[in-house]
Amino acid sequence: EVQLQASGGGLVQAGESLRLSCAASGFTVDDLATAWFRQAPGKEREAVACISRTDGSTQYTDSVKGRFTISSDNADNTVSLQIQALTPDDTAVYYCAATYFECSFYAQSYDFWGRGTEVTVSS
Repeated sequence: EVQLQASGGGLVQAGESLRLSCAASGFTVDDLATAWFRQAPGKEREAVACISRTDGSTQYTDSVKGRFTISSDNADNTVSLQIQALTPDDTAVYYCAATYFECSFYAQSYDFWGRGTEVTVSS
């Protein structure tokens, strides 16, 4: 059974960094494309980053380029999201998701979802 568990969220100050982790079970992170989404209060869920199952290449939504880094670790079967220079606009619940297909920024493309981890950034 494929399962994803996101962790690492919390309350941080603007300008600080945070590392979110998505622990995968039931599959190897190299076998599925994995993405991070976020949903801010009152807003739709949006994709922020994805790592390809084919070649490990990464994609980011424009608003986070240069501050977010997605990576996978085969040793502990996790996909991480490093976030630098947090701003209050990054406040959201962050979710990891996986698909047997390739990276997509559409939520409906993903077959598996983990529970979110909440990130709150104070100014």
